[in-house]
Amino acid sequence: MLLNKNDIKIGLEINSKEEAIIKAGEVLVENGYVDADYIPAMLEREKIVSTYMGNFIAIPHGTDDAKKSIKNTGISIIQIPGGVNFADEGDSEDKLVFVVFGIAGKDGEHLELLSKIAIFCSEQENVVKIVNASSEEEIIELLAQAE
Repeated sequence: MLLNKNDIKIGLEINSKEEAIIKAGEVLVENGYVDADYIPAMLEREKIVSTYMGNFIAIPHGTDDAKKSIKNTGISIIQIPGGVNFADEGDSEDKLVFVVFGIAGKDGEHLELLSKIAIFCSEQENVVKIVNASSEEEIIELLAQAE
C-alpha cells in the first residue's frame, strides 16, 4: 500500500484525543477509504480499548462492526507537534501522542501495514523524525524505510 500526500496532515493543533481520532477519520473519508460512519466507530473503539501504543503514537481504527464501512485499505497520518493526551479519565499518567495513524483495513490487508508501523515506531528516534518532519514527502520517505 502506497502513501500519498493527501493521507498526511502535518503541524496540526489538536486539543483532545477525540478531536485527533475525528481528524484521522476525516482524512480516511476524504480519500475514499471509508464511509463517514466509520468515524463514530473509531471513537467507539477508543472507548472499548485505548489505541495509545506508547512511544508517542496512537493507532485508532474502527470496531469490527465498522468493517462494512471500509471501501479500501487506507491510512491517515496526523502529526501533532504540540502533542495531545490520550489518557483516559482515572489514568495515573499522561499518554502523550504526537503522531496518530488512522487505519482502515479491508480483508486483513492492514495487518502488514500495522506491523511495519509498529516496527518503525518501536524506535523512539523514528517517531521523533516523523514529529519533526516539515513536509508530507519527508514522512512518506521515512515510512518507506520501514518496508
